[in-house]
Amino acid sequence: MRIATYNVNSITARLPRLLAWLESSGTDVLCIQETKCTAEQFPAEALREAGYESAVNATGRWNGVALLSRVGLDDVVTGLPGGPDYDGVQEPRAISATCGPLRLWSVYVPNGREVEHEHYAYKLRWLEALRKAVAGDAAGTRPFAVLGDFNVAPTDEDVWDPALFEGATHVTPAERAALAALEAEGLGEVLPRPLKYDRAYTFWDYRELRFPKNKGMRIDLTFGNAPFTAAVKDSYVDREERKGKGASDHAPVVVDLDL
Repeated sequence: MRIATYNVNSITARLPRLLAWLESSGTDVLCIQETKCTAEQFPAEALREAGYESAVNATGRWNGVALLSRVGLDDVVTGLPGGPDYDGVQEPRAISATCGPLRLWSVYVPNGREVEHEHYAYKLRWLEALRKAVAGDAAGTRPFAVLGDFNVAPTDEDVWDPALFEGATHVTPAERAALAALEAEGLGEVLPRPLKYDRAYTFWDYRELRFPKNKGMRIDLTFGNAPFTAAVKDSYVDREERKGKGASDHAPVVVDLDL
């Protein structure tokens, strides 16, 4: 079984590439982030024609998450139970469902913007709510995982130049402690292998030729419980999908399971 997580940076802009990638990669379940569309604009019919059921949590603007599955899509939960509001609303940043033998979450953790910004405090509250929300499934016997764009680089090795990020979001001790607290609920990180270079970065800014120079970050992550991680056969960053015209600024992260 093959699952993946992918920040598409607008599913409408990326749809032809996404459909081609789904077909060529043989992915069974895909966790999507940053749909940048409303639920009504989400291309569910095109994905259905490609063989995928969809569950979406999207209201337009800059957020939005989804799950695509060709192995079943049941018990969908839209949103983050107990999650905090920002500007008076709960942003569409989480969705979960049962896909065949798996229970999966697709999450798009708030960016945080700047350490002194309210969005950073919101990010930490959001991660704490995520920890509480997944604790039951993390401790269960069914394979379970949380995948998505966490907007946190777990270690200094996960950014191309740690000195440039000093004092900035994505690398602060508080953000990394939030990831550690999530793992402490019974989750382990599935580390992908790079297809090129030594580090498996997943995001490269469009500016300053950062992708061809491999000036990236690893912020798209997979955390699974013991039954999930025991089934992992392989994981890698599909760096090839970041290449070419019309690519997202993220690459898909693929996880192969013996299930």
